[in-house]
Amino acid sequence: MRRNFLHPPSSVLEYLADAVRVLGVASVLVLAIWGTGTDAGILAFTLPALLLPRFLGARAGFDIMFGVSVLIAAWSNVLDVYTTVPWWDLVVHFVCTGVIVVAAYLTLAQVKVVADPRRAGSSARTPLVLASALGLAVSALWEMVEWFGYTFITDDIFVAYADTIGDMAVGGLGGVCAGIVLAFVRLRRPDADDHGSAAPTDSVQSAGRPR
Repeated sequence: MRRNFLHPPSSVLEYLADAVRVLGVASVLVLAIWGTGTDAGILAFTLPALLLPRFLGARAGFDIMFGVSVLIAAWSNVLDVYTTVPWWDLVVHFVCTGVIVVAAYLTLAQVKVVADPRRAGSSARTPLVLASALGLAVSALWEMVEWFGYTFITDDIFVAYADTIGDMAVGGLGGVCAGIVLAFVRLRRPDADDHGSAAPTDSVQSAGRPR
């Protein structure tokens, strides 16, 4: 993971992905100076997430989509978009849960809890099933965080039973879509696909050696 994180950008898209991370840091500074501590804290919460695609060696396209989705979700909270545009909450839950599930699945593959979904011999059914379950789990955790914020930090956070169920439903749907993407799209850079890639080669070489 360290090697992936230190990988220097080599394309316009990779520079743009790093620019999204810089934008996240700038957002925190802007709100810390001209906003409130709560708003700055909400944006600061996104900073570790913005670094995750780099550690995973994610392709620039997904890296950008992940970072933009996370920042939009946070800024929508700061700017009260969720309360002024009723349907926006569902859109953000669908998209953001989907990209978070993809990142979570790639993390599990990186630490060898699950197989790399695009590795030869892997079943497409595995990410389809696990990503759907992760989508519901992420949605439930998201709602717990909202409840905690509403109960112990500020009552400006909107929490209601119907809202919670709706958010979890579209979040689960986002997880299903994430599973489809994981099953059929390569989301890590070719040079980052190093876990388990040596095994098949070693096996072939061993088979060809004289005994």
